[in-house]
Amino acid sequence: MDILEAFDLTRCAHSAAELAGVDEKTVARYVAIRDAGGDPFTPARRARGIDPFLGKIEELVANSQGRVRADVVHQRLVAMGFTGTDRTTRRAVAEAKAAWKAGHRRKYRPWTPEPGMWMQFDWGEGPRVGGRRTQLFCAWLSWSRFRVVLPAWDQTLGTLVSCVDATLRRIGGAPTYLLTDNPRTVTMDRVAGVPVRHPEIVAAGRYYGCKVETCEPFDPESKGGAEHTVKIAKADLVPTTANLLPAYSTFADLADACVEWCERVNARTHRETGAAPDVRLATELQHLHVLPAEPHAIALGEERLVDDDQTIRFGSVRYSTPDGHQGSKVWARVTGDELVIVGDTTAGLTEIARHVLSTPGSPRIDDAHYPHHPGGNLPRPPKVRARTPEEVAFLALGEGACRWLVEAAATGVTRIRVKMARAVELAAILDAGRVDDALGLAAIAGRFAEDDLASILDHLTSSGPPSDVVVADEAHSAQPGTSGWEVFGQ
Repeated sequence: MDILEAFDLTRCAHSAAELAGVDEKTVARYVAIRDAGGDPFTPARRARGIDPFLGKIEELVANSQGRVRADVVHQRLVAMGFTGTDRTTRRAVAEAKAAWKAGHRRKYRPWTPEPGMWMQFDWGEGPRVGGRRTQLFCAWLSWSRFRVVLPAWDQTLGTLVSCVDATLRRIGGAPTYLLTDNPRTVTMDRVAGVPVRHPEIVAAGRYYGCKVETCEPFDPESKGGAEHTVKIAKADLVPTTANLLPAYSTFADLADACVEWCERVNARTHRETGAAPDVRLATELQHLHVLPAEPHAIALGEERLVDDDQTIRFGSVRYSTPDGHQGSKVWARVTGDELVIVGDTTAGLTEIARHVLSTPGSPRIDDAHYPHHPGGNLPRPPKVRARTPEEVAFLALGEGACRWLVEAAATGVTRIRVKMARAVELAAILDAGRVDDALGLAAIAGRFAEDDLASILDHLTSSGPPSDVVVADEAHSAQPGTSGWEVFGQ
C-alpha cells in the first residue's frame, strides 16, 4: 500500500521507488497488477510440467462425474509421457474435481411441510438389555416436530406395523403420508429405479388411511429429519462413555426411559419453530385422520407360517397350534412370559393357542392339539400293511394274526413267512376263527416255534378256551421240578 500510495502521489515509478525504498521495477509490477484488477498478494502461477496434460485430466474427471481416482489418472498420464510424480497428479486431479463439482453442485430448496401431511420414521440401534440387542423406532411429525421413540427387539414387519400403530395412537391421529427409508419390510425391490412396495405395508397404510413413501437410496438429504431424531435419541438413551448412563436391567426400564425422553423433548421449545412440539401438536391434530378402533392384523404380532406338523417357530423354538391351520399364516406376539398365537378363524382374528415361552431345544407341544396321535414320546407301534398275496391271506385271518406278526417280528423270530403259510394251511383245514384265536394266544404267550401253533390248536380242541395264559419266563418254567426228591432221606 505504501508503494501504491507513493505512485499515486508522484505518478512516477522512479520517484515512488525512492519514497517507498524499493526497486523501480517492483513499483511498476505492483501498479500493473492493480491496473489489471488483480490481487497483489496472490502470487503468479508458475508453469508446471503437468500443464500440457490438464485437458486430459479435466476430460477424465468430467466423463467419470468426479469419481475417477488420482492413481488411475496418473497411470494414464505416465503412458502418455508424463514424467512427474503422483503427488503432482493428485493435486491436479483435486483441483479439477473441485472445479467440476462447483458447476454440478446439488441445489437445495427449503422444505416447508403442512400440518397433518407428513410423518417420518426410521430405526436406530438401541442399548443392550440382558446381553440382547434392541432397536429404537424413532418417528416425528414434520410440521409440529412431535417425536415418538419406542423400543423393540427387532425390525420385522410385524414389529414395524405395531410400532406405527402405537405411534399413531400416541399422537392421536394419522397423517396423509408416511416417509421412511428403504428396508425390506417396506421396499422389496427396485425396477428401473421405481420402488416396489411390500404388499403388507401397503395394506397396513391403506388400513390407517396413509400412503407409504420412501426416500431416495443413498440420499441422506431426503430423510434428514428422521435421521436427526435417531441421532439425538441414541445420544440420550444409549449408555456410552460420553453420557455415563447406567445399563438397563429390563426391557421395561428402557421403555420407561423412552417415554420420559419423549415427554422432555416434546415439551422443550424447538429451535426451528420457536414453539414446543406439544403446543403445535394441538393445532396439527385438527388436520389428522381418525384412527380405526382396532389395530391392523400385522400389529397383532409377527407373522408365521404353520408347518405340516402344526407348529410354528418363534425365537428358534417350536410351538404347536390346533389342527386346521396347516399351511396358513398366524400371528405370534409375546405377552409377559407367554406367547400368544392369533389365527384367522370363522369368527375372525382370534387367539388359537397360548404357550409359556421356552428356550431353543425345548419345544412347547400341547397334546390336546393332536387328538389323532397318541401322546408322549414312546415308540409308535408298526403299521401292518399287506403287500403280497401271501401276506393278504395271512392277515385276513383276523386280529390274532396281526398281533402274532407284530410280536414275532419284535422278538426276532426266524422263518416267519413259512410259519405264516403254515397258519394259512391250517385255516383252510380247520376253522379260520380258531386259527386266529390260536395265533393271538401264541403272541401273548410268546410261543413262535415250528409246532407251537398246532400244539395250541390241539389244546384248545381238548381243553376249550384257556382261563389263564402262562408265559415261559423265570417265574414259570416247563422243566420238571425237584420237589419230588424232598421225601427221600426222611
